[in-house]
Amino acid sequence: MISPMARLAAALCLGAALTGPAAAQPGYPARPVRLVVPYAAGGPTDTFARALAQGWSRQLKTQVVVENRSGAGTIVGTENVAKAAPDGYTLLLTTVAHAVNPAIHATLPYRTLEDFAPVGLAARAPLVLVVNKAVPAQTLGEFIAYLKAHPGKVNYGSAGVGSAPHLGGELLNHMAHTGAVHVPYRGSAPAMADLIGGHVAFMIDSAPTGLAQVRAGTVRLLATSMARRLPQTPDTPAIAEAVPGYEAYTWNAVFAPAKTPAEIVRKLAATLGSTLQEPALQAKASELGLILEPKPAPDALDQFVRAEIAKWQPVAVAANMKAD
Repeated sequence: MISPMARLAAALCLGAALTGPAAAQPGYPARPVRLVVPYAAGGPTDTFARALAQGWSRQLKTQVVVENRSGAGTIVGTENVAKAAPDGYTLLLTTVAHAVNPAIHATLPYRTLEDFAPVGLAARAPLVLVVNKAVPAQTLGEFIAYLKAHPGKVNYGSAGVGSAPHLGGELLNHMAHTGAVHVPYRGSAPAMADLIGGHVAFMIDSAPTGLAQVRAGTVRLLATSMARRLPQTPDTPAIAEAVPGYEAYTWNAVFAPAKTPAEIVRKLAATLGSTLQEPALQAKASELGLILEPKPAPDALDQFVRAEIAKWQPVAVAANMKAD
């Protein structure tokens, strides 16, 4: 016969096991998962998030619900996830802004590395260098020579301070020793409108947006931003061909709050990987100009984000890039 004390001890051990973080949520997921996008609805990140959520819902066998929490250059939505319960039911889908914000904001209401559990890198989004048709340079080499010959006199547009087009422009200044002047806008659309109108000379914009204008004949394509040429534009050089080592792009990655149980993070990473292999999502990604990751993994994303922070911090300092 088991003594009352032994039964009490066994009950206490069982309670501790059931409430410990590693054993939490044995039936995960048991309810919908919230995928926070720190951008407004309708933009490229939101569009990808909604396509991803459809496939991920099938893989996780529960609904993945996209929630837009825009504001303060992604900080509002990011803080919301950092302070959420670490139970796998609140996730963040963010971009290169996550790695840049520590360099351009004096303070942040969260810690970029310590307050998040990496789940996986989902996609990379190339950029394209497009110029107003009145710009005399016809090739990438001519354009860089043109920038060097007119320091402080050639303007470029972007979607705002710390956006991927801004980073691409400042990386070019930093690596090619040029002096193009940044003109921030409230989004890529007004910046592109002013590029077409001749109010700025060039943009390093997202591939789908930039190439759409190239096809329409409103701007001229000079180069692309990845380390190698894009399959969609094999005859167009990469900026790296004239500026060795240059590579600029935005990306989409998934994070959970810190202290999310390891087995939940592993399940999220595995199902994210399966989702990225679905033909429907691959077709949508191609339409959006995205390059999907073949094997998203938490450790790989952790290393990637650390490298991105190290890459963009000196560029932000050199450009005196401040969002505050």
